[in-house]
Amino acid sequence: MLSDETVAFVRVEVGRWSSGVRRDLPWRDTRDPWAIIVSETMLQQTQAARVVPKYEGFLARFPTVAVCARARVGDVVDAWAGLGYNRRAVYLHRLAIAVVQRHAGAVPSDLDALLALPGVGPYTARAILAFAFERDVAVVDTNVGRVLARLAGQRLGPAEVQRLADRLVPVAAGWEWNQSMLDLGALVCVAQSARCAQCPIYGACRWQGRGADPAFASAGVSRGQSRFAGSDRQGRGRLVDALRLGPVDRTALALAAGWPDDMERAQRVAETLVVDGLACWTGDVLTLP
Repeated sequence: MLSDETVAFVRVEVGRWSSGVRRDLPWRDTRDPWAIIVSETMLQQTQAARVVPKYEGFLARFPTVAVCARARVGDVVDAWAGLGYNRRAVYLHRLAIAVVQRHAGAVPSDLDALLALPGVGPYTARAILAFAFERDVAVVDTNVGRVLARLAGQRLGPAEVQRLADRLVPVAAGWEWNQSMLDLGALVCVAQSARCAQCPIYGACRWQGRGADPAFASAGVSRGQSRFAGSDRQGRGRLVDALRLGPVDRTALALAAGWPDDMERAQRVAETLVVDGLACWTGDVLTLP
């Protein structure tokens, strides 16, 4: 897909560029696997600026896997306030329990063992290996996937994008390289109005901002989400926020969900919270688990 000369050029230019622009993010100051798991879970579909204070507050409350595993899942959900996608908190709690039960509280450094943990997919598993254990593996999130599709000048399938990403990782530089690629996608090769004039690898890019964007629908690149306002997702979030303040009686569900005239919808959405492990019934009262 790319010549050896192009690979060498990209490595040199990205490395040179990143040395002066690397973002100062707290999870980049640690190699603690638990802290990396927390940050990567929070960063899914959430901007880094919003994550920073929540990351620091969460680790102050749950500094280790064992502390999180011993906590009530409701306490973990409570600490997740403000981040959205509350199921991630449930998955994180389940992951902590699994690490304690299967690995004596030590996060594994094996790809297959990581993938077997609740809520851990290919990206998160490789991010743990790269950022906690400094392995020479490539991580492909939506930013990196966009950079690679544009660099290659074509839409890439899952295997293709991972293969290209792995090929670009310099030997013994997995941590630095992956951070640099994440920054390149977040700061320059952005989704809308790519800043091609600032791109360190513009000369190797086969797209260069002209014609149809090959990143569209390419593997690893997220697509636009459905409208949030008025959606069930919004109602779920309102209900979880209400539960963080205290139990909600069945008769108050519609008001808490923001649909005072639609009790049937509120009841249905409440049941999805129970199924997802975000709430439980005690008689006719809904509470955090």
